[in-house]
Amino acid sequence: MHYGTMFRSFATALAVGGALSLAVAGGAHAQDKRVNWKMGSAFPSKLVQLGSLGKSLSAKIERISGGNVRLKFFEPHALVPPLEMFDAISAGSLDAAWSTPGYWFGKEKSLALFAAVPFGPSAGEYMAWMYYGGGHDMMDKIYAKHGIKSIMCGVIAPEASGWFRKEINSIDDLKGLKMRFFGLGAKVMEKVGVSTQLIAGGDIYPALERGTIDATEYSMPAIDLNLGFYQIAKHYYFPGWHQQATLFDLMMNKAKWDALSETQQAQIEIACGDNFREGLAEGEAIQGKALKELKAKGVQIHRWSPEILDTLHSAWDEVAAELAAEDANFKEVWTSLQAFRAEYAEWKAVGYLQ
Repeated sequence: MHYGTMFRSFATALAVGGALSLAVAGGAHAQDKRVNWKMGSAFPSKLVQLGSLGKSLSAKIERISGGNVRLKFFEPHALVPPLEMFDAISAGSLDAAWSTPGYWFGKEKSLALFAAVPFGPSAGEYMAWMYYGGGHDMMDKIYAKHGIKSIMCGVIAPEASGWFRKEINSIDDLKGLKMRFFGLGAKVMEKVGVSTQLIAGGDIYPALERGTIDATEYSMPAIDLNLGFYQIAKHYYFPGWHQQATLFDLMMNKAKWDALSETQQAQIEIACGDNFREGLAEGEAIQGKALKELKAKGVQIHRWSPEILDTLHSAWDEVAAELAAEDANFKEVWTSLQAFRAEYAEWKAVGYLQ
């Protein structure tokens, strides 16, 4: 056979084979019932990382699935108030939500350990425990009791630990302050005499301005800059001992998740995995510029003294022990994380520059 004729025959065979493969794949894909879910968000879409990662997730899932799975992003309060999303998803009246497990301490104390841990792991170590140390499996069981399926779907870099009107020189300077604070870190601040409350991001500036609160923490420099706290409080403290890394999840009604095909579930899981990459890379990339801009606006950057950090660490140890004593799930998760970190510490000591 002539080489040209042979090549054309080979090409034709490939084309036919490819068409058959596409037809089979298309047929299998067509059997999946199209999913159009409403996804509430705890954060506004224009808020850097906290909200934008939720929007990004929605777009990724639609792209990966070819439009077969759609999670339409809804701004906070458009469907239900953010702090009511847990119950709405559990009941099936809301399909999904972009949030962080730290908001559900009142439902399950242990869920806070899957969001941010005071004096806890950085992003790499946190992810290692979640995916290879049993963290995700424990979280799955806890959420499942409430009819919720959750997939870890994002991580951000360390946060700052507070905006203050006056410089803090000792632990006594914190006592009596009214401060917005998130998650388990709030329990630590209460131990040292701070009165804490959880206020949504958009409500913090007015509360600072009116004097309803004296100080606040919220997130990292690139996010805090956009919220304008520097206009009221000029003293900005680091490191974020309460949130060395913060995890975000996609919560879904479990019955609706179980009804998805394996392909659809995989598409959501893969999109969430890429959201981890985006959150960590972007978060690390944008902080230097934000710090430079904050300094130009007259913000004074401070680091906590070793003495203050030691006091806060001791307070966290007390809080963790108390929570473990009163809640079996918290104890199980906390014990697992501590054991993993003890083993990881040996690798960290030799593998990384100190």
